[in-house]
Amino acid sequence: MRIITIGREFGSGGRELGHQLAKRLQVPYYDQEIISAIAKRTALAEKYVQAVIEHRPFQPFPLSVGRSFFLYHDPVLEQNLSIYREQSLIIEELAAKSDCVIVGRCADYILREKNPFRIFVYADEASKLKRCRARDPEPDKLSDKELKRKIAAVDRNRAAYYDFYTGQKWGDKVNYDLCINLSTVPVAHVADAVISFLKSEEK
Repeated sequence: MRIITIGREFGSGGRELGHQLAKRLQVPYYDQEIISAIAKRTALAEKYVQAVIEHRPFQPFPLSVGRSFFLYHDPVLEQNLSIYREQSLIIEELAAKSDCVIVGRCADYILREKNPFRIFVYADEASKLKRCRARDPEPDKLSDKELKRKIAAVDRNRAAYYDFYTGQKWGDKVNYDLCINLSTVPVAHVADAVISFLKSEEK
């Protein structure tokens, strides 16, 4: 088997796919657990770590961690970079223990030398709206227009974070082994197909 990493648009169903794959393959699933581990190691609040990971660090001039590394003295930026380094260490440690499914966290890039099966999940706007409302009562307080803005903002932040730390483009098909539109395809069917493919590799 291979480690599976899942990048996903907000509300696309990527987390649900990750849960199904981990359950069927009987391997650990990691997502929010990584945030908790970072918070424990750094003695920072989980909400703060979550906020840092969901936004690209601000820098007054270009800085690329993915391709090159230039650090100047800025306490906030240095802490953000420290959190990313801790995240990388935790992901590498988890991957070293066993095969697993990791959602988000730049795991596809961090584990690139382990040759993970890299999935990117996306969906159309209507599907993302429907999925967001089905899984969380909070969006019910938002109008469709407001929820669309929230979804777009989350995806912009994910893209900026990924691009900043990896030097690659989030969602670009060349960075993944499988890009899947979950707008109309049942998650269970995709899980079946992925598992079938991974098992065929073992033969």
